[in-house]
Amino acid sequence: MPLKQIELLAPAGDLERLKVDLLYGADAVYVGGEYFSLRANATNFSLEELKEGCDFAHQLGKKVYFTCNIVFHEEDRIKMQKDAYLEKVVEAGVDAFIMSDPFLIDFLHKKYPSLEVHVSTQDSITNYEEALFYQTLGAKRVVLARELSLLEIKEIIEKTNLEVEVFIHGAMCTCYSGRCALSSYVTNRDPNRGGCSQVCRFAFTTQEDGKFTLATKDLNLAPYIKQLIEIGVKSFKVEGRMRSIYYLATVIGTYRKLMDRILDGTLDETFVKKAYQTLSRVANRPTSSHYLLKEADDEDQYYTGRQELSNQDFVGLVQEYDGTHLKLLLRNYLQMGEQVELFTAEGKEYCFPVTLLLDAEKNEIQAANHPDEIYFLPVSLPKTMSITAYSMLRKCI
Repeated sequence: MPLKQIELLAPAGDLERLKVDLLYGADAVYVGGEYFSLRANATNFSLEELKEGCDFAHQLGKKVYFTCNIVFHEEDRIKMQKDAYLEKVVEAGVDAFIMSDPFLIDFLHKKYPSLEVHVSTQDSITNYEEALFYQTLGAKRVVLARELSLLEIKEIIEKTNLEVEVFIHGAMCTCYSGRCALSSYVTNRDPNRGGCSQVCRFAFTTQEDGKFTLATKDLNLAPYIKQLIEIGVKSFKVEGRMRSIYYLATVIGTYRKLMDRILDGTLDETFVKKAYQTLSRVANRPTSSHYLLKEADDEDQYYTGRQELSNQDFVGLVQEYDGTHLKLLLRNYLQMGEQVELFTAEGKEYCFPVTLLLDAEKNEIQAANHPDEIYFLPVSLPKTMSITAYSMLRKCI
């Protein structure tokens, strides 16, 4: 399948994340607005920010998809029509809507026939007849349920002419494709209207076994991207609108290179090994392929109560390079003698030792330990290495 027909789709919880996603190789991003998004606790986009994000994406020849996939109650439907909110979203320049309500899918397709409508994973599409039903409403793409096997995905693709989008990386809901009411009962926040408080990740206590959670391991389908491409998956979706820019730059950048190497035939074991290590280190939880190869079972659960500890690999954001010194906005502790790796949105990487460390006044120090302060690292970069927007520094993997 030609490279241009394969899409890497990234989550963007705000304008900065949108820019990081697109600069690090995403072909499109999905975003939420001030209303009707299932990530109400993300920063999300005002209409002005949405327009800026669409303009930024379109300048790069890339796309913005707008999520509008809550379970619509009557008050939501009334508000949507009264405020003409979706009309303003269309005016901002979005390329497609990700919807779950059949009425809204039909409504949007009829009102804006030239605008793509994608069916959200919230609709739990698990068979081709269901996919064909949404096609009759005007949907161009279906985002399949995350509980499907490789063979089931293949069958849906073969028996429809719809574009198919599949989640490949990120958190998995304990309940079916996000259809959960646990948060409503425990915290009075409706997860199906954007208020999920992730109760499944709470640490519960029993008298006999100590702490446990109801959560699943994160999803990681990196080893199966080639197979998914071969069966005809159109869009490869990463979860995580509330993840950090470091997480997004690392995950999106890694999948971009992985997909490109698969498609141009340059994938080798050395790259694969580093790619898998990179993805495993940026995550806070263990990962699994879940339903892709078998029915999910207790091995795919994250019920042991082990704390989710974030590693300290992300050193900081590179501000500039004057030819002799990297100017660094620190995020995590760094000390003399450590091996660090510079990586950029262009896909360049360079690992080097910290042989000299300077504070903002360029005084020699032994360790940098104040996040959000400026430090300098003397280094001679290769001539092929240039600092681009959102270049970052991490511990060598």
